[in-house]
Amino acid sequence: MKTSASVRLWRLLIWAFGVLSLPLLVLTYSPAHAQMLDTGLIDAAVEQQVRQLAIAGTQAATKDAALGVSRVDISVGALDKRLRLAPCQRIEPYLPPNAKLWGKTRIGLRCTQGATPWNVYLPITVKVYGQALVSMQPLAAGSVLTAGDLTQGEVDLAEDSSDAVMQASQAVGRSLAKPMVAGQSLRMAHLKLRLWFAAGETVQVVAQGSGFKIASEGQALTAGIEGQPARVRTEAGRVLTGVAVGERRMELAL
Repeated sequence: MKTSASVRLWRLLIWAFGVLSLPLLVLTYSPAHAQMLDTGLIDAAVEQQVRQLAIAGTQAATKDAALGVSRVDISVGALDKRLRLAPCQRIEPYLPPNAKLWGKTRIGLRCTQGATPWNVYLPITVKVYGQALVSMQPLAAGSVLTAGDLTQGEVDLAEDSSDAVMQASQAVGRSLAKPMVAGQSLRMAHLKLRLWFAAGETVQVVAQGSGFKIASEGQALTAGIEGQPARVRTEAGRVLTGVAVGERRMELAL
């Protein structure tokens, strides 16, 4: 019993807090930090380092996007309480492959110098605030949007997988696919898809790439629903597949 108690005590004494120099996180150990890690919570220094890594990654992902980001908030979650991590002298935070620092996501923590290497994922929530359209009052599904229905407001651009609508020109005259409450952020998913052309109509087919643009005409074989694949037969008899992008207009993916 004495040996078992001693082992448990030493396990508590060798957990860690960290000092970050991105991208690496180096941890030393103390009993207080051991308790926080052992219950799934994150040491304050580790949390700050993870937060900085997340903010840096979010800024890199949004700097070239026309999002008008005003601020970014990071909420750091907790490790799984069932985890029992071995002592580690060097912990490296990293972004998992294909991770998007947007909404609910995660950051990896791995032990790169210790008796038993380990790798865990820490849940985080990234809120990216910017100006976008919000509803002025409750709106029913099927409503046709007017300029008076919408106003600009600061919203969490990352709270939904559907893109926030930024400009009134993208929404006015469109019908709602689902209802909205007052103050809710208008998303592309709220808007009914437009029918850009019907089967049998003459359609302009555009192919463009680096330094060139080719346009021709054809007859639509299928309906051209906004953003959806459509097929067109050219005057030469070729059947082309593209995406409906505008009034009687289809673009080919090259």
